[in-house]
Amino acid sequence: MKKKTTIGLAGGAVLLAALMTSITVTGQNEYKLIRQFGKVNRVIDEAGVSLRIPFLESADTLPKETLLYDLAPSDVITKDKKTMISDSYVLWRISDPLKFAQTLNSSRENGESRINTAVYNATKNVISSMSQDEVITSRDGELSRLVMDSVGGSMGQYGIELLLFETKQLDLPDDNKEAVYERMISERDNIAATYTAEGSSEAKVIRNTTDKEIAIMISEAKKQAEILKAEGEQEYMKILSDAYSDQGRSDFYSFVRSLDALKNSMNGEEKTVILSADSPIVQIFNGE
Repeated sequence: MKKKTTIGLAGGAVLLAALMTSITVTGQNEYKLIRQFGKVNRVIDEAGVSLRIPFLESADTLPKETLLYDLAPSDVITKDKKTMISDSYVLWRISDPLKFAQTLNSSRENGESRINTAVYNATKNVISSMSQDEVITSRDGELSRLVMDSVGGSMGQYGIELLLFETKQLDLPDDNKEAVYERMISERDNIAATYTAEGSSEAKVIRNTTDKEIAIMISEAKKQAEILKAEGEQEYMKILSDAYSDQGRSDFYSFVRSLDALKNSMNGEEKTVILSADSPIVQIFNGE
């Protein structure tokens, strides 16, 4: 009886062990590689519980989420033979877990080593095709785009997808940083001086053109004023001529002019005027 109990317990333990090894739980952020005799038999990429053959199949886990790889700072040489220090990082993920397992032995370290080599070479090649000034001015995203284009889909053969390459720091060695900055400042000052000179020249042309246009407008206005003045004088003379052409109007005009002359001669406190008998004014008053 005791022997049967022992055998039953052993059998139950074996059954429980078999049951435990037949269950595979896959998380939301992982892949499960089911291996049979060391070879990947299938890949589970959906979260949940699945079964495998006890004792014959084993399960390995690979990350499914986006991963960060931080490259070590390294020296790169520009087209004009200037040394710069590049410090960058990469976001990547395993896009094909089966290919990743077959080519890199399911090792994240092996994957990062491939990424390091490919990205470093791409960064070196891109920067070596640019001058130092071009590298400095392309830190707004252009350099990252060029490096990603240079790497291309080369990582796909390892089941890896590069999502993003970014430069944390792209700087000059301390021994020549100050000289480069001074040269760049001098170049920018020269560009600013050129723009200032071009602006002054353009402003002078505009002022000369404006002064010429104003002079022409003033001359034309004076011409029109003289024409109007001449027309007014002509009209005035015509009115006078019409006035003198009629004897009655002529006499009345002479009368008014004589009164105006008399009024103008009476200045100051003295209001007495002495006229000779043959004065035109006296003749008008006398009705002659």
